[in-house]
Amino acid sequence: METAGEIMKVLAAAGYEVYIVGGAVRDIIRGIEPVDIDLTTSAIPAEIIAISVRQGWRAITVGAAFGVVIIVANERNYEVATFRCERYGADSHRPEAVEFGVNLAEDLARRDFTINAMAMGTDGRIVDLFGGQQDLAAKLIRTVGNPHNRFAEDGLRMFRAARFAARFGFTIESGTMAAISANLGRVNGLSVERVRSEIEKTLLADFASLGLEVLRKTGLLGAACQAKEQGRTYSIPILPELEHLNELPQNPKYHRYDAWRHTLATVELIAPEPSLRWGALLHDVAKGWPGIRTVNREGQPSDPGHDKAGSQTAIAILARLRVERRVFERVGWLIRQHLVFPEAERKAVLRWLKRLAGDFKSSSQFTAALTQLFILHQADRLAGHTQPKLAGLETVKEITSNLMQEVPFFPEQLRLCGQEIAAKIGGGPGVGSFQQNLLERIQAGQLSNTRNALVAALDARVRRMAKKQPEPF
Repeated sequence: METAGEIMKVLAAAGYEVYIVGGAVRDIIRGIEPVDIDLTTSAIPAEIIAISVRQGWRAITVGAAFGVVIIVANERNYEVATFRCERYGADSHRPEAVEFGVNLAEDLARRDFTINAMAMGTDGRIVDLFGGQQDLAAKLIRTVGNPHNRFAEDGLRMFRAARFAARFGFTIESGTMAAISANLGRVNGLSVERVRSEIEKTLLADFASLGLEVLRKTGLLGAACQAKEQGRTYSIPILPELEHLNELPQNPKYHRYDAWRHTLATVELIAPEPSLRWGALLHDVAKGWPGIRTVNREGQPSDPGHDKAGSQTAIAILARLRVERRVFERVGWLIRQHLVFPEAERKAVLRWLKRLAGDFKSSSQFTAALTQLFILHQADRLAGHTQPKLAGLETVKEITSNLMQEVPFFPEQLRLCGQEIAAKIGGGPGVGSFQQNLLERIQAGQLSNTRNALVAALDARVRRMAKKQPEPF
């Protein structure tokens, strides 16, 4: 705040109006230290840049055509924007034209929601022309002015409404909510990258279930955006695969909630990490599908195989939404494995770990994935299951922890390196085969993972190889 105040004083001393604006004001009113501080001013970009140069600040001018200059002062970025109004056209997100020379009131009137349309002057006075403080107190998300106009201007604002609901735990005002559903066509022109970013921010927020429910109720989950690739533009469905989960019944013997409420509860119980939250959101996506949904002997719904089918679907969904490969691959693995856990007994857990280890290249990857798998599985059990049976799960976790410390699952964990093996038996695939043989023998309890034991096993292999060599002529 101190540096922002210094920038404001310099601009004011030069004869310009200047205010802190937007989310920073909202956070200050809420008693929260703002992460980013944006300023708005009557100075035009050229004047902002000139002042920055005189003060020895660096000015980033990439957005100057739209009235935005980033001042870098004391190793922090401050976005300084000229008062402006905007005219929107065919583009679903970017303004067609920007006009300078307007006043503060006109600048605030172009913003999305009342809680983001307040300004604070150098004297600390709050300028609130649209009831932002009142809506903050009421925990309400409301557009500035007519919601149909705001969403018709910029379709991404509809996703931002859901994101702010998820971030703050606020309710969306009824007129604003209805306008989202009425303007879904504006989503078609949004890029998949922007939509994915907003959904991911919603998913990672403290009140994610509120935002996700907004996406479902308004129809945003079922809408389509666009992707561009090699000069071609095509339509991308957002998340229609989740819509059928709402009110989808589950066996009341094991579940208190329908599939959608269970999904939301699972998300809420998961730490805000992308792979975990995406895994929680999509872990039951295949429930209710033809070929998956059946009726058991008691006449209750059942979904055998939804883990495997859901894994494939989740990977396809996240790939089309252009989520990072490392994330969607982990999500696919988590969903595929989330349902079936071993008996709380050492041999069973060891067999389970041996099977799962084959999906990874290193011990660190495997350990991280197992940690996430336990988190997802536990959240799944706690999210409305009538019989969570956590005691057994805790025992499996304890056995797993012990085995991961005692038993190697990857060549890197052997107390004998590949170079030493290659030096005695030659390079090539034989080294890997021998390492795998050592791992299997250690896991079976036939060999200890000590250097002496492994060197002895290697020497024995060398002797056997020598016996198989044909006699020289």
